[in-house]
Amino acid sequence: MTIHVNIVSAEGEIFAGEADMVFAPAKMGEVGIAPRHAPLLTQLKPGAVRVQTSEGEKLFYVTGGVLEVQPHLVTVLADSALHGSQLDENEALAARDRARELLVGRGEGVDLKAAQEALVEAEARYRASQMLKGHSG
Repeated sequence: MTIHVNIVSAEGEIFAGEADMVFAPAKMGEVGIAPRHAPLLTQLKPGAVRVQTSEGEKLFYVTGGVLEVQPHLVTVLADSALHGSQLDENEALAARDRARELLVGRGEGVDLKAAQEALVEAEARYRASQMLKGHSG
C-alpha cells in the first residue's frame, strides 16, 4: 500500500509519485506519514522532506510552507523547494556564516528577526546537505 505525494512550490511541481512513507519538518517537530494517515494540516519549517519510494529514498529541501495530509494523499506546498541533489554544502556553510556574522556584529539597521530567520534557514539547509551526503556516501 502506498500514498500519493505531491511537492509543489511557486516555481512549479517538484515531485509527484507514490511513496511508502514520508517524513517532513513540521513546526512542532518531524512527522512521519504512512498510507491511511489521519487528516492533518500543519506548517512546515525549513528542513528536509524525505520520501521513501520503492526505488529508494528521495530527499527534498524546503524553506517552509504547509503540509496537508489526507488518507491517500500528501501535499507539500513549499515556499521554495530544491531536489536534494541541488543542495550545495559549501554554499549552505557560507550562508550560515553570513547569518551568524549579521547576528554577532548587528549594528544599526540590522533586522534581528530577519537575521535570526536567515540563520535558522541556513542551518536547516546545511543539515539537509549533510543528510544527502550520508545518502550518497
